[in-house]
Amino acid sequence: KAKDTRSLDTEESLLTVTLDEALALFAQPKKRRGRQSAPGREIGTDPVSGNPVQVKDGRFGPYVTDGKVNASLRKGDDPATITIERAAELLQLRRDRIAAKG
Repeated sequence: KAKDTRSLDTEESLLTVTLDEALALFAQPKKRRGRQSAPGREIGTDPVSGNPVQVKDGRFGPYVTDGKVNASLRKGDDPATITIERAAELLQLRRDRIAAKG
């Protein structure tokens, strides 16, 4: 459909897709490639930014974020049991590293 495309589930469906099925595919929002960021688990509010802090699973492992700053969890940190205090500490360490570079 002009420059708009959608992916089919299998190669066989390339030969068997009907016009109605194709139109239904185009009616759906386009799927993005790559890793989709799943919603994180909120653990509290960051005392510095005032934003909610979430624990997420990223490409390089678990991390915490306040929506602006991301900080990787360290080896001893368990994403299932991390506290807001530890998350705030990690976020502040990350802010300090960013400020030292800039």
